[in-house]
Amino acid sequence: MYAIVKTGGKQYKVEPGTVVSIEKLPAEVGEEVELPVIFFADGDVIEADPEKAAATKVTAEVLEQYKGKKQLVFKFKKRKSYKKLKGHRQQLTKVRITAVGDAKWEKKAAPVAEKAEEAASEE
Repeated sequence: MYAIVKTGGKQYKVEPGTVVSIEKLPAEVGEEVELPVIFFADGDVIEADPEKAAATKVTAEVLEQYKGKKQLVFKFKKRKSYKKLKGHRQQLTKVRITAVGDAKWEKKAAPVAEKAEEAASEE
């Protein structure tokens, strides 16, 4: 089961548990946000009409607000001694998709920790 959501002028394919960096949302860390759906697929059920797909809810938990990598903008005109260099860092929000429609993401225990405990008990 997955959905395609549109936010910040871009589209993202998301499933429960997916971590996505999107353009900045006005939300605090730990808050739940709802993203607009434009496409939804669940096995044989496919909803491509954006108006009908909007009935499906995609919720996400805000993990972090941060700045992206620096993007350099360089302008020049040949033979005119014209050069300009500017930089830009986009404000981003990292979110974890917690639910797509009826499917929910559940945090699973790390299997590595379980193996380490079993190895320690055998010794």
